[in-house]
Amino acid sequence: MGDDSGDGTDDTGGADVLEAERADVPLDRFHEALEAEERPVATASEVARRLGTTQAAARDALADLVERGDVDRLDVENDPVVFYPTEWGRLASRERVVVFPSRRELVVDRPTQFTRAQLSQFAYLVDTTGTEPGTRGYLYRIRQEDVWAAPFDDADALVASLRSVLPRRFDHLEDWVRDQWRRAHRFRLYTHDDGYVVLEAAAESLLGNVADEHLTDDQLRAPISETEAWVNEDAIAGVKRALYDAGYPVEDDRDLETGDPVDVELTTELRPYQETWVETFLESRSGVYVGPPGSGKTVAAIATIAAVGGETLILVPSRELAGQWREELFEHSSIDPGDVGEYHGGEKTIRPVTIATYQTAGMDRHRSLFDSRKWGLICFDEAHHITAPVFKRSAELQAKHRLGLSATPVRETGSEEEIYTLIGPPIGADWDALFEAGFVQEPEVEIRYVPWREELARNEYASADGRERRRLAAENPAKVEEIRYLLAAHREKKALVFIEYLDHGEAIAEALDVPFVSGETPHHERTELFRRFRAAEGDLETLVVSRVGDEGIDLPNAELAVVASGLGGSRRQGSQRAGRTMRPEGSALVYVLATRGTSEEEFAQRQMRHLARKGVRVRETNVAE
Repeated sequence: MGDDSGDGTDDTGGADVLEAERADVPLDRFHEALEAEERPVATASEVARRLGTTQAAARDALADLVERGDVDRLDVENDPVVFYPTEWGRLASRERVVVFPSRRELVVDRPTQFTRAQLSQFAYLVDTTGTEPGTRGYLYRIRQEDVWAAPFDDADALVASLRSVLPRRFDHLEDWVRDQWRRAHRFRLYTHDDGYVVLEAAAESLLGNVADEHLTDDQLRAPISETEAWVNEDAIAGVKRALYDAGYPVEDDRDLETGDPVDVELTTELRPYQETWVETFLESRSGVYVGPPGSGKTVAAIATIAAVGGETLILVPSRELAGQWREELFEHSSIDPGDVGEYHGGEKTIRPVTIATYQTAGMDRHRSLFDSRKWGLICFDEAHHITAPVFKRSAELQAKHRLGLSATPVRETGSEEEIYTLIGPPIGADWDALFEAGFVQEPEVEIRYVPWREELARNEYASADGRERRRLAAENPAKVEEIRYLLAAHREKKALVFIEYLDHGEAIAEALDVPFVSGETPHHERTELFRRFRAAEGDLETLVVSRVGDEGIDLPNAELAVVASGLGGSRRQGSQRAGRTMRPEGSALVYVLATRGTSEEEFAQRQMRHLARKGVRVRETNVAE
């Protein structure tokens, strides 16, 4: 780095001219050199060659231009220093939108807040590049499901928003957007005056061609008119899914009961984006709040419960989360404690607001009780669970409003579309915007590649195969030493150490002399350990946790996460673990340990790449032998 090497010319006359003009070198001569090079930047040797002078004289002249503010220099690692006009740097720092209409993709460099706000309404943020806020490039894709869920009154308003951010009009893209908008308003479900459910199509051809082709006799009982058919109420979820897959999302305008009224008011002030979430949801009566941990999805859900004002069922994956929901309701609303009940393995009470586990709500012996209620709102927390076979039956429960909450609805099966058909379309701000606005603390994520330090462990791994190899890489003994080092380096922070294998967790907990929490830990013991960890001045600073810590627990004071194993898990799991440290205040650190030279390297990069797409900075470090 620094001075470039290369011989200048022997034209000393040119050098004399430049030396004589060093105090006042015209900028246009530098422009001439760039034009001759046909590049926006140039090294001192290139400028010397084009101006017919020595490299030393050109370098001194360029230094004068830099000092005067007419030229900027950039030190490029492993390459010579390059120079460019300062004004060009200012131009490069402005927003630039590049459109790929055939792929329906946009690349936006240095987008303004206005551009990002507009795009968030109808485009999906695929990836981000760069490191510092304000310098990132953004890749957006306009998908059909984004157009279907766009919060506009008509296609003209959506196209106007699209035009407001593009450098010029793209007729083919606009035509596609209008076509998708029409598709989203071609079928609707409504309740007939006689009480049964009707599927209505916007045209006879749609009912005759699309509906008849994609729906079964079990789903449509009989035609009513040329554009209407009687729908089997037990098959409504299947009807919506089949038409969605055919490219026609169904508007649900059924007259559903709201059950017993709930007297509740929100006592916490919403952030602007939370208000937008709730307003968007109330307009469509369904949707999934998508945002990182710490963005306030639960508070927004409580605001939604208050706005709907009807009997509410909250479905959660665990008893721990049921208890936390009860506490959050009391903290952020005026609800009477007598109006809140829990229904799971430890308690079975139905109230105007009932918190139940997915598993219990889906069991045959409890199903009739949940079916008999007229729910005004069903809230699916950790909504990605809804696609799992054991929990899917709970999605068949009917409610006037259906709300999902998820930090990251991606599942490895690619079934986020199923989440949105069973519950509703995504509603939420992109993670990067929340980081920059300061609502959520962006975590610092570092993948640390740990070597084998014990020859026996290395040889055992080399002679193994398949799942055994994966387990041995996860349990690399050198990781214990690395965890000790990280905890010592951040001894003031409360830490969670995540593991996959129970034996590994017990070994790490014993080595660190800290508790280990897994699914086998008794409920009362687990609750007490979490309480001690949450305490501001508690005696418990570190917990080793298995997959029970991936979700369903709220540990707001966790400032450090060390992922010691479990890298073969899903991208969602990686987001959940990183998300355990995302909070509005304080630094947040995530260290991912991967045994060098094993499949853990690829797994770690895959998990963290998903976070990088959301704007989280990820760095990599090779731990010394």
